[in-house]
Amino acid sequence: MWASSPTGLGYPYRFATWSNTPCAKPYLNTTTPSIFTAQKRWASKASTTEDDNKISIGPHKDREDDEDEKDTGVVYRGPISSTIKKVKLLSLSTCCLSVSLGPVITFMTSPDMNVILKGAVASTVIFLSASTTAALHWFVSPYIHKIRWQPGSDSFEVEMLSWLATYIPRTIKFADIRPPETNRPFVTFKANGKFYFVDVEHCHNKALLARLTPQKAPESALKNL
Repeated sequence: MWASSPTGLGYPYRFATWSNTPCAKPYLNTTTPSIFTAQKRWASKASTTEDDNKISIGPHKDREDDEDEKDTGVVYRGPISSTIKKVKLLSLSTCCLSVSLGPVITFMTSPDMNVILKGAVASTVIFLSASTTAALHWFVSPYIHKIRWQPGSDSFEVEMLSWLATYIPRTIKFADIRPPETNRPFVTFKANGKFYFVDVEHCHNKALLARLTPQKAPESALKNL
């Protein structure tokens, strides 16, 4: 459509109509799904970390499978190995605190008490803490945390826990294994004067288990004659 200009020069003008159709698409917030994904990942990591920090009685299956893949010679793992180590570390920590801070607290909290009595109290605290730590070590020292063995070999390697809660390897020959013959609890066999314990329910290698649990030879009937 043409029209003359206001100046009368006759310049052409074109009238255009505007459409109501929007020219651009509405803006979509694309960061919302990524925020939800990040929250889910954070929640899963937090739950995994919380589960790892808990003291569990049973073994951690995924962790054991990964360790077995790295160490193919392992044929047995103690089901409560990590729990025993954590309890032992806790006992050692409390023992060290009692030995180092017990006498200081005793002498500082009771200034009017006799010096001899203060020494007796401090010695009692140290003795009780050390005795409980020693009793715990005596109780769990036979526990085998890991066994490495190649089928056909006449010896195998075990990992034990020292009194400082560190793993120490020992090599044992099957010929040195004897029945325990003791009333001490949680003992499976004896070798080289030391006691060892294997959880038979979690030892899936039956050939190895049969060699680790020797049967006591029956006494002869002629011995009583």
